[in-house]
This record gives sequence, structure tokens and C-alpha cells, in this order.
Amino acid sequence: MRLEILNSGYKPGTKLLFAMIRLFSRQPVPDAAKLVFYRPDFYGNRAKVFTHEAMRGPSEWSVGDRELMAAYVSKVNETAFCIGAHTATASQAYQDGPRVAAVLDDLETAPVENGLRATLRMLGRLTREGKVGAEDMREVLSAGVSPQQIKDALAVCAAFNITDRLADAFAFEILTPEGFDAGAKYLLKRGYQ
Repeated sequence: MRLEILNSGYKPGTKLLFAMIRLFSRQPVPDAAKLVFYRPDFYGNRAKVFTHEAMRGPSEWSVGDRELMAAYVSKVNETAFCIGAHTATASQAYQDGPRVAAVLDDLETAPVENGLRATLRMLGRLTREGKVGAEDMREVLSAGVSPQQIKDALAVCAAFNITDRLADAFAFEILTPEGFDAGAKYLLKRGYQ
């Protein structure tokens, strides 16, 4: 059940920002943006900082890799809004939509590097089962992934396990392909802040 609060309850400055976003993008404001602007002192500001650091902070993973991780975690969680948003963003970041689609269709046969495959496999297990063990970490490390890359991937996983649950709880509206593409352009240009 969708909570009506995402359609109202904003201060005048936020309403003006939303109007400008609609005017310039010619797309509706995504519910993910509406959520972080509702009660920013309680959730939004902290979520923006954490997610931006995970997705755009310094990392050996590329922006495309991290967006693919977000899409993959969202696929495991079956969160339609986040699958659409981060599939579009990863596809634009890589300039390779078929590669992203292949990963989401079948990780084991997708054309990705072994380190990324092992990391996505581990993130999928963590998302499904709520835990990973030493053997999971050894597998990722043996694929050439550094301990820091593992930490960075776990931050992406944490951010999107939270976001996916909120998207489902608030019943985020699914955008059109054009809406997801517009959002992806914004995320690639401005990040999550």
C-alpha cells in the first residue's frame, strides 16, 4: 500500500525544487528522491551521505561496477523500482546495456571479470541469507579482489538492502524507461547528494 505522504508533506522550498526537476527533466520526481526529502533530519540527510560515499566515494570499483552491484542486490530482493533505476544507471555508466542485462539474467555466464563475479555472488548470498562466512570471503579474495574492495562492495550492499526495503514498504512507483534513463543521467552527473 502506497503511503500518501510521498505526494505531500514537503516544505515550500522542496516543493519548488520538485517543480524544477519536473520542468527540466520532463519526468516525475522519483519516489526515492521524495523519500530523502521527507524528514531529511531523520533519514534523508544521513542516507544521502552514506549512499553517496558507497556509490561515488573513492574506490577501486568503477561507478558502473557499483551501480551493477546495486542492481544485482535489488534483483535478489526483487525490488522493481531499484532494479530499473540501477540497471539504467549501470548501463549508461558502462555504455553497455547488454552486459548489465546478462549479469542480471545469469551471473555465472555473464561477460564479467572473475573478481566482480565472485563479489556479486557473495553480495547475493549475503542479501538472500543475511550472512556470509570465511569461505565466502576467501573465494572473493582468491578471485583477486582486495580487502578494501570487499568493504566497498559491502557498503553498496548495505545501502541497497535498506533502500530496497524502503522502496517496497513505500510502494515506489515504477518509472517509464525514459524516466529511469533521466534518473540515471542525473545520478551519473550528480551522484546521490
